[in-house]
Amino acid sequence: MTLRLRKLFHVTMLTWYAFVVKSLAAKDGEELPAGIFFYGGPWKYLTFLNLLLQMSFFLLAALVDFQRVQKSFGFLTSLKDLLFSVFVFPVGSFVVLLFWTIFAFDRELVYPATIDAFFPPWMNHAMHTFVLPVLLGEVLLQPHVYPPRKLALTALAAVGVAYLFWIVWVYLSVGLWVYPLLGHLSSAGLVFFFFFNMSVVAFLYELGDKLNVLVWSQRRAVKSREE
Repeated sequence: MTLRLRKLFHVTMLTWYAFVVKSLAAKDGEELPAGIFFYGGPWKYLTFLNLLLQMSFFLLAALVDFQRVQKSFGFLTSLKDLLFSVFVFPVGSFVVLLFWTIFAFDRELVYPATIDAFFPPWMNHAMHTFVLPVLLGEVLLQPHVYPPRKLALTALAAVGVAYLFWIVWVYLSVGLWVYPLLGHLSSAGLVFFFFFNMSVVAFLYELGDKLNVLVWSQRRAVKSREE
C-alpha cells in the first residue's frame, strides 16, 4: 500500500511541476510587467530554478519507483537521497519561507503588485506555497539517507555562492537587481543578507535531517513493537 501511494505521489508531483513549468514557459513572448526584466530570463529567479529542481527530483523518484534493473537501482536511489536531502528540501523550504516573510513585511520588495496581472494567484501559490507541503509529504512517505554533514553544507555553500555570482553578474550587466529588496541594501547589508540566508538554508538542511530521523525512527519503533 505504501509503495503504491509513493508511486502515485511521485508521478502526480512530477506531472504537477511539469504543468507549472510549462505554464510559466507559455508566458514567454508576453509583455513583461514592471518588476520583471528580460535579461537572464526566468533563469535568474531562484523560484524558477527551484521549480526545475523539484521537478527533476520527482522525475528521478518516479524512475526509482519503477526501476526494474537492480544494478542501477542502488545508484539512482543514492542520487535521489542526495538530491532531496542536500538541495530539494532545504532550498524548496527556503524559497517558501523567505518569500512569504518578505511579502508579509512589504510585498514590493519581492513581488510587486504589478506582477499580479501577469501571474494569476494559483501560479503564485504553485511557486511559493505548495512547494512546502509537497516536501513534507515526501518526508512522511519515504525515508532518505543523508550524506555527511560537512559534505552537504559544503555543496550547499558552493551552490549558494554560484547563485550569488549569477545575480551580481545580472546586476552588473543591466544595472537592475533581480529582487527589489537588494537595491535597498548597502554593500555591508548585501554581505550580511547573503550570509544570513546561507545560515537559514543550513538550518533547513539540519531540520530536514531531524524530521527524517524523527518520522522514520518512530515508525520503525512502532513496527518492531507490533512484531
